[in-house]
Amino acid sequence: MSRVQLALNVSDLDAAIVFYSKLFATEPAKVRPGYANFAIAEPPLKLVLIEHEPSSRGDGVLGALNHLGIEVETTEEVGSATRRLADDGLATELEEQTTCCYALQDKVWVHDPDGAPWEVYTVLADAPVESGIAGDGRCCDTSSTEATEGIPAVSRTSASCC
Repeated sequence: MSRVQLALNVSDLDAAIVFYSKLFATEPAKVRPGYANFAIAEPPLKLVLIEHEPSSRGDGVLGALNHLGIEVETTEEVGSATRRLADDGLATELEEQTTCCYALQDKVWVHDPDGAPWEVYTVLADAPVESGIAGDGRCCDTSSTEATEGIPAVSRTSASCC
């Protein structure tokens, strides 16, 4: 089974959980400090909520999109997607056995023309702690650090993943 992942930045995790539980008529599959995810059957969607502070601009704007993803069932499917995307001329970044979003994962990253980060990933196991949370409380640090062939690169360290 494949499904699209949508990861959203939220300013109030508890309020977001209540809203999305009602919107999709389902409870979260996982809730951790500053993090929740839903495995929604209809429509097939993995919804991830990541708590962030509003912007420092003072306007309360959070910037809703964190990243996008496609969850697949196996590491082999991640490998196949990596080859296909690279063959199609997209810059890819493979991460294997990375702990992020409270799960051990294999994944490949690409960016759309506007820099929106997409991941194709598989969950290998649950993780009781979040090793991907950066010092600012973010798990999925998709900040661009440099461009390669006109496509922003994503800083990936042990303190930033997902």
